[in-house]
Amino acid sequence: MNAHEIDYEIFGEEMQFVEIELDPQETVVAEAGSFMMMEDGIKMETIFGDGSRQTSGIFGKLMNAGKRMLTGEGLFMTTYTNYGQGKKKVSFASPYPGKIIPIDLSAVNGKFICQKDAFLAAAKGVSVGIEFNRKLGTGLFGGEGVFFATLRGPGTVYVQSLPFSRLADRIIAHAPSAGGSSQGEGSILGGLGRLIDGD
Repeated sequence: MNAHEIDYEIFGEEMQFVEIELDPQETVVAEAGSFMMMEDGIKMETIFGDGSRQTSGIFGKLMNAGKRMLTGEGLFMTTYTNYGQGKKKVSFASPYPGKIIPIDLSAVNGKFICQKDAFLAAAKGVSVGIEFNRKLGTGLFGGEGVFFATLRGPGTVYVQSLPFSRLADRIIAHAPSAGGSSQGEGSILGGLGRLIDGD
């Protein structure tokens, strides 16, 4: 299934939201709790799974939803479809301070792996699945988790940056004075340990 091509604009600095413009019959899929506002003519519908394989049968839908449960996400997602005439806008906001980052999946070979709570919204047709962390020790003891969210397809996805509380936890975990290591396991904070040691 080809993903819908949607236009968007991101507003704000520390507390951002993304405004998505839908042509008639275009649809965007979003996580529960990210909806902010919409114009008249857009209809919300709850769907089982992510909407990328609506013709896969009940077993396929159950498997897809089960994978979402493993990542800590809900069984259901919400679609927003423009059933009106002309362009309509719907907006989604991150639940915590940070940046909203648009990613064109066709520019990253059709696959993007992120933290399970980073996914915000996507064009309909994007598959939201899971990826198993092959480094079990890193997943269990490094704080990265065993499962990641995997976004597949040719469409655009909107992901949220790391919330400040989790960023602070990672900085403290890597600070030698707090008992952490100055070398990380693939983390961008891996080399910050000696910079934040002491005061």
